[in-house]
Amino acid sequence: MTVLVTAQDRDRAKVADAYKWNLTDVYPSQAAWREQKETITAEIARLNEFRGRLGSSPGVLADALELMSRLDKELSRLYVYASMLSDEDTRVSTPQGMQQEMQQLYARFGAEASFIEPEVLKTGSEAIEKAIAAEPRLASHAFNLRDIVRRAAHTLSDSEEKILADAAPMAASSNNIYTILANADFPYPTIALADGNSVKVDQAGYSELRTSPDRAVRQAAMSAFFNALGSFSRTLGVTMNSNVQKSLFYSRSRKYPSNLEAALNGPNIPVSVYTRLVDGVNRHLPTFHRYLNLRKRMMGLTDDLHYYDLYAPLVASVDLRYTPEEAQEHVIGAMLPLGKGYTDVLREGFRARWIDWYPTDGKVSGAYSNGGAYDVHPYMLLNYLGQYNDVSTLAHELGHTMQSYYSNKTQPYATAGYPTFVAEVASTFNEALLIDYMLKRITDTPTRLSLLGNYLEGIKATVFRQTQFAEFELRMHETGERGEPITGDALAKLYVEITRRYYGHDQKVAIVDDYIAHEWSFIPHFYRDFYVFQYATSFTAAEALSAKVLAGDHDAIARYLTFLAAGGSKYPIDLLKDAGVDMTTDEPLDLTIKRMNEVMDEIEKVLGSRP
Repeated sequence: MTVLVTAQDRDRAKVADAYKWNLTDVYPSQAAWREQKETITAEIARLNEFRGRLGSSPGVLADALELMSRLDKELSRLYVYASMLSDEDTRVSTPQGMQQEMQQLYARFGAEASFIEPEVLKTGSEAIEKAIAAEPRLASHAFNLRDIVRRAAHTLSDSEEKILADAAPMAASSNNIYTILANADFPYPTIALADGNSVKVDQAGYSELRTSPDRAVRQAAMSAFFNALGSFSRTLGVTMNSNVQKSLFYSRSRKYPSNLEAALNGPNIPVSVYTRLVDGVNRHLPTFHRYLNLRKRMMGLTDDLHYYDLYAPLVASVDLRYTPEEAQEHVIGAMLPLGKGYTDVLREGFRARWIDWYPTDGKVSGAYSNGGAYDVHPYMLLNYLGQYNDVSTLAHELGHTMQSYYSNKTQPYATAGYPTFVAEVASTFNEALLIDYMLKRITDTPTRLSLLGNYLEGIKATVFRQTQFAEFELRMHETGERGEPITGDALAKLYVEITRRYYGHDQKVAIVDDYIAHEWSFIPHFYRDFYVFQYATSFTAAEALSAKVLAGDHDAIARYLTFLAAGGSKYPIDLLKDAGVDMTTDEPLDLTIKRMNEVMDEIEKVLGSRP
């Protein structure tokens, strides 16, 4: 049995190598990284050889795009190494410096390549189509060339595009400042436990303590954590305002009417998909409130359900804990419907140390998968604590990893990168397979109730909570677009107003305490404009797709694996249509809510039959 790293023992040096990722697959050393960076830096200037010549012949256009694609691929690999090295311990300055170097180098690359899109547009769509037909090497760039033509109204002159590219390092400042403050420098509070011990409520500690079966512990942890964030409300408000102003600078420069339209036009997602989600989830809030009332009943609470109760075990007698090895075997078992080829890659990832498992001092919080090293393999960062949610997170991030793996193996670099809108489908799909696998193998009533509750928790966290975030984010950006102040106090007021509506605070469905107003500053995804709504849309898409796979539909399995390998070869709405779901309709959300009610029916039936 592997001993989990505790909150009091988070020294990275004490973690066995088997549970730390192996970055030597990317570069054998920092010296090798430095040598490659210098080589690529010298090559970037070669792009200027093609300035003013892209329309001269299909061959010249192909030469230019092949050089740009190769440079981008190598820059991405360099950045992946620097960023992951920095994420191991954000307190160490050398990797931070490497990451900053890459941000600056990417900006230089963007500036040097800024002439390409305007020149392609000057060439004209008819000439571009003739070039694609005449030059086989342009086949891998055809989708992107046509997309440049689609975005013509928002593409600027050569000199204007260069200015926007040069601004990239400055534009990253708000996110960089937040990351260091939240993960390295923030003075997180400490609370005393009933046994006399004290525990630090940092991000990993908060995530663990809010799940405590002891109500006093989770109340104290949540209050201390968010009040501490609230004491930095002015600073965090300024960083968020800087992020919104950055978005306004880019959207207005490119002549978009709003930040939302600027964000969604890149992947060609209709704005109606975003607004339909927010409207649809608000329409289904009575179902969410039904879940919250059921949670209160399952927890045996006799007084009001509070926000600090929302992460506690639904069944207090069940404390599901899994070692990394047990988590691996459960995930592999759950993915068997996708075939041996799929599970063999999972086993290789576990064996070859693609994953950094445990929370350690200074390590970036949360979890992610990074598939940016095209010629290597994807990597995953976790903060694994051994709970069922951590096993589910493992499955989730492996969904991203497998999509990156298949896309990188199947697609040329130009179309290997898949749009974010579909990225969360693969991850949520894996969660659906995992919960189905676990439920089929567990018969004792308390554990089964706990897992059914975990499924509902997934809908709460991914559909309702992420849509709540999406609504807050939209209104925050609209505030900036109107020229109104974006301060910590203003954001706290907006956040708590929306949160109380979602959780039925005024109806006493769930009490949202005043300090929850500061939760917005805990969400790093707000520094990635209009990202969070895609968790919710992807969950509903995954529900529709996984149901067919679990039913044994072989055509659905084949379509899904094809989808994983499609990368960014089509627009995300079309990729999902090919896989079997139409995200421009209400059907995926309505199917998810229907399934949610069915699970609540089952839980209530079990509860009603118990003495």
